[in-house]
Amino acid sequence: MRRLHWFIARHYLGASRGRGLLSLITWIALGGIMVGVTALVVVTAVMAGMQKDLTEKILESTPHIYVLQTGTALRMNNWEDVRDTIMSVDGVIGAAPFVLTQVVIRNQAGYPESANLYGISVDTAGTTATDMERKILQGVLDLEPPESGATPILVGSGLADRMILFEGDSVLVIALENLRTDMFGGLVPTMRQFEVTGTFTTGMYDYDTKNVYTTLEDAQDLLGLDAGDVSGIGVRTTDPALATHIADEIRNQLGFPYSVESWITWNQALFSALRLEKMAMTIILFLIVVVAAFNIVSTLVMVVADRTREIGILRAMGMTQDGVLRVFVMQGLWIGVMGTALGGALGLFLVWIIYRFHIPRIPPEVYFVDHLPVSLRPLDVLTIVLGSVAISFVATLYPAYRASRLEPVEAIRHE
Repeated sequence: MRRLHWFIARHYLGASRGRGLLSLITWIALGGIMVGVTALVVVTAVMAGMQKDLTEKILESTPHIYVLQTGTALRMNNWEDVRDTIMSVDGVIGAAPFVLTQVVIRNQAGYPESANLYGISVDTAGTTATDMERKILQGVLDLEPPESGATPILVGSGLADRMILFEGDSVLVIALENLRTDMFGGLVPTMRQFEVTGTFTTGMYDYDTKNVYTTLEDAQDLLGLDAGDVSGIGVRTTDPALATHIADEIRNQLGFPYSVESWITWNQALFSALRLEKMAMTIILFLIVVVAAFNIVSTLVMVVADRTREIGILRAMGMTQDGVLRVFVMQGLWIGVMGTALGGALGLFLVWIIYRFHIPRIPPEVYFVDHLPVSLRPLDVLTIVLGSVAISFVATLYPAYRASRLEPVEAIRHE
């Protein structure tokens, strides 16, 4: 019996002679579903890819947890004892001190640029807090003292391009914190000559144009700090997603006067904005599928009006109301399923095109990345497919019910 229902539904989907308009409307409804599903697949993949890409790039040079000492200055005393306490907390796999300060860098032509100077430990016996430190310790990035004996410095690729810096160039680093008073009472900043030993690229525009790295000892010397004084301690955990929970444990262990914040808290505004944008775009694009579902309603209503006499004949020959209902539900579901399948396939193809050819290019100073990253999550695709089919099914109920309620005699008399 089901084969009969499907045979009739398939017959109604096709265009008979002189009824090309009906078939055209059917394909318009199918096309609406396809466009909506395609847009949903592409947009959700881009939004998920953006969040994943930003997370990876942020964590490449950012510790999972920051431990700072509260006070008027960004300083921590006796950091070795603090690090030992941090390493005793479950889930912590690395903790390393760092010095952070704002500096001005001048190249040999006298062109200045502001930058964030990070002083990191290059002690091979210690643990690292970021992938950047790990790359330096493994020799992927060179922070060894050059043959000239000058102080080494690693420069972001964006900053190096802006200042036309190459490996081996000398730069003047001016500290804005360690100010001295000259004989006339004026403030004089501390200045040191550094030599560029290499460049790095994280893919984050702000990091590549603002961050520079040197050794912990050289940063302490530039700021006039003792060996036991640092800006804070960076912590690496077993799972970045658990950073907030582990930060609470570290905070309980250290107590006052230490401040403990996870990378999630530091970047909460950014990721909250991304989640809100993804939600808004998903809702808006689902409306496209809903509009396409109205096309299904109008298509089936027109089929009912056009095939009323045939429906009456089928009812007179013994087809039940449930049978007529199934015929039109199958017809609407075919439009929904085929539109969803074609839209899903086209969406996956476009996602592959974006991933393969890195298009379109976007301004990195605005969006942090220079191309659209994509990441396909099976759960997102499954939600889109099931949602689209469900909307299509709901759209078939009214016209199918209307067709099933037709009386055989009145339907046969219909002109």
